[in-house]
Amino acid sequence: MNRLAKFALLLALVAALVVPVACAQKSANDESIKWSTGSTPAPAPMAPAPSFLSRSSETASYDNDAGSAGGLNGAEIDRKIVRTGNMSMEVDDIVKAQAEISDMAVQYDGYIVTSNLVADKEHPRGFISFRVPAGKFNDAMAKLRLLAVKVTNENTSSQDVTEQYMDLKAQLGNYEATEAQYLELLKKADNVKDMLEVQRELSNVRGQIERIKGRMQYLERTSDTSLIEVSLTKTSPIGQSTWDVGGVFKGAVDGLIAFGKVLLSILIWVLVFSPVWIIVLVIIFIVRRRKKAKSGAAAAK
Repeated sequence: MNRLAKFALLLALVAALVVPVACAQKSANDESIKWSTGSTPAPAPMAPAPSFLSRSSETASYDNDAGSAGGLNGAEIDRKIVRTGNMSMEVDDIVKAQAEISDMAVQYDGYIVTSNLVADKEHPRGFISFRVPAGKFNDAMAKLRLLAVKVTNENTSSQDVTEQYMDLKAQLGNYEATEAQYLELLKKADNVKDMLEVQRELSNVRGQIERIKGRMQYLERTSDTSLIEVSLTKTSPIGQSTWDVGGVFKGAVDGLIAFGKVLLSILIWVLVFSPVWIIVLVIIFIVRRRKKAKSGAAAAK
């Protein structure tokens, strides 16, 4: 029994030494398998710079970067909202109202976009549009209501162009990176053919950069300032009769002239086709005389 006990104790000591070493080895193996299978991938080596002859692959690699660039920029830029207001109003004096609206636009650090006046004696009307900083849009609309005798129509609209702006910004970064690579390739070009090819592609890229910058500036301007359009009509004084003797008389004269034009047109048509009518009437007259002559001869028999 003593020998069996000693032998069992020896086996237990050996197991205590071997098991931890095996577990550590297994853990190391599992960790290496984890990295190799891709559950937590190691950073991939950077691809070599593309050649100007393989622009398609270059553009694809930049497009992959666009999403990350757009996501980063999205947290940095403010939301861009384009606001527009339209108002139709009645005023006592259209010219005076246009001047007051112009002064108001300047007062709110804005500017006039368009201004138009139709000096019709019966139905004078005017139109004016202006831009003000986006933060003063509500104040400008409230001031317009005070200038009106009556507001006949009013509506406002808002458009969020933040996503468009972020996309354009990401595209701009891609094209600028492409431009930088073409400039490097231009330095390395060792023959005229390669230089001309790089120059052509570089010109195309720069054209795209200018187009995107122009669109971004437009979105910045339209979101930083709000457009307000105002239609002006003259209000009718209280107690003024809506019956206009001069207007009724003018309408009657116009109707008489129109009736005379119709009669004259009919007369012209008749005169132009008179040879046809005369021939038809002569034929009818001859046929009727022959019928009368035959009926008279038959009665005499």
